[in-house]
Amino acid sequence: MKLFHSINDFKSTKKTILTLGTFDGVHVGHRKILEKLTENTENGKYESCVLTFFPHPRMVLKGKSEVKLLNTIDEKIELLEKIGIENLVIHPFDEKFSELTAEEFVKTVLVEQFHIQKIIIGHDHRFGRNRTANIDDLINFGKQYNFEVEQISVQEINDVSISSTKIRTALNEGNMALSNEFLGYDYFLTGIITRGKQLGRTIGFPTANIQIQENYKLIPRNGVYVVKSIINQKLVFGMMNIGFNPTVAGENLSIEVHYFNFDADLYDQKIKVSLLEYLRPEQKFGSVDLLKEQLARDRNSAIKYINGFW
Repeated sequence: MKLFHSINDFKSTKKTILTLGTFDGVHVGHRKILEKLTENTENGKYESCVLTFFPHPRMVLKGKSEVKLLNTIDEKIELLEKIGIENLVIHPFDEKFSELTAEEFVKTVLVEQFHIQKIIIGHDHRFGRNRTANIDDLINFGKQYNFEVEQISVQEINDVSISSTKIRTALNEGNMALSNEFLGYDYFLTGIITRGKQLGRTIGFPTANIQIQENYKLIPRNGVYVVKSIINQKLVFGMMNIGFNPTVAGENLSIEVHYFNFDADLYDQKIKVSLLEYLRPEQKFGSVDLLKEQLARDRNSAIKYINGFW
């Protein structure tokens, strides 16, 4: 997959089959739409292209800065590449770009820069300054500038909308089975391993503390999870706590993973943690000994889950 960080960087000798959107989560609903791109390239006559934006438009436009996303931009790139998209353009979204009129966007971006043969888009898509243009306007522009417009069905759009809503709700409830079903993969967090207070090591449960640098990433419900990672090309299972460590008077949200049957120095490494199952909410215990006893029960529950599904 070719990656471009601006519309102006995109170059191709072929016409393109293009779709655009935020594609947050790159979930099963998105994939139905994205697969249409490869189906329309006519065995290489045209190139497939996805146009997306970063920051998310709702991060830029007034009053929308608190949006939480299912993927960081790097995670989205990884997921889109697996689908087989030939070209991904991530354009910096800013207020100046949002001021383009509908015809300016069609003429200068879609026609002159992307040389589109066809655009695949939802029936409810709105674009241009203040989002004033709709699918009918786009069809008219297609006739004027000689490109096709394929409308994504109402049902498919509803599938995307329902999936996104259900995924966020499920993650906020700790319902990993439902969120992972709609995603089509296990929800994951990506971060750098940093040094914590190392309390876990003293009670027999050493943990890797994960620092997620992107503050817009959606962190699921606080509590204990069954997780997996690929470390040094090996599949490793473990359990993870998201929360404030109330038993030891923690003040900041932390994400800590205890891996089973694994011992290696992971400090400063980037790691991906996939969430498989939610075990319980975070609790405050009367002593560190009581916490240790609960962690032993959590480990047994996690291993039972792993043995049942893996």
